[in-house]
Amino acid sequence: MIKLIASDLDGTLLQNGAQQLTEEAKQIISAIQKTGILFVAASGRQYPNLYRLFGELSQDMLFICENGAYTVRNGQEFDSIPMDRKRGIALIEDICTRENCEVLLSGKNTSYLQPKTEKYLYHMRSVVKNNVQIVPDITKVEEPFLKISVCCFDGIALFEEYFQSRWSSQFQAVVSDRLWMDFTAFGVNKGHALEKIQKAFKITKEETMVFGDNYNDIEMFAQAAYSYVMENAVEKVKAYGTYRSVRVEDTLKEILEKKRAYRKEKL
Repeated sequence: MIKLIASDLDGTLLQNGAQQLTEEAKQIISAIQKTGILFVAASGRQYPNLYRLFGELSQDMLFICENGAYTVRNGQEFDSIPMDRKRGIALIEDICTRENCEVLLSGKNTSYLQPKTEKYLYHMRSVVKNNVQIVPDITKVEEPFLKISVCCFDGIALFEEYFQSRWSSQFQAVVSDRLWMDFTAFGVNKGHALEKIQKAFKITKEETMVFGDNYNDIEMFAQAAYSYVMENAVEKVKAYGTYRSVRVEDTLKEILEKKRAYRKEKL
């Protein structure tokens, strides 16, 4: 019996560049929660962004934020794993020197930016809708570094090999979107964060279902017996999921129907 469902956002629950949950998705998640299933949002996004997305649903959820570097339950920190600051500064400086690359530094509730272009600032404020703070020197931010990201509007594939070759030996490095590559402390990923939630709630892999579409979801797939990779997923990622899903909402509807049928049988 499923007791926990975790879903990625961008490219999974949010498709085709959508930045808001549909009313249908909200209603289905609410119905899922009412059956007693724990719903977890698992994303590279920051906590305030995710909280706004889910609104009233948030009080009964857990949030795996920043690719697993920060987990929140009932508005309180459940877990956080910061990066090494000295090495983080070196990575930031490298990103800043790359032409066409923008840097993002994630704190617990704010994205720190030192934007090179208005386009990037607009994207983070008005499209992604993060809490942002512009700083004159991002390496001087005093808050612990949870995640450092590089954004390239021409596609992160142009720089993936460069950053992997230079930094994958020092950080967990993963492509999370067409534009983004993320860096966290070693061992930090959505799967590790999900495992901690499972242990806290005494939920097994056999009682867990997950949805994802990109490289930063791979470890999460391994934590669930029911791992759904999206049909629109990165091709290489599809090998890591057990099942396929076109829309998360449709798969969740099937779960609800099975739950209702099971209850009727018990009656």
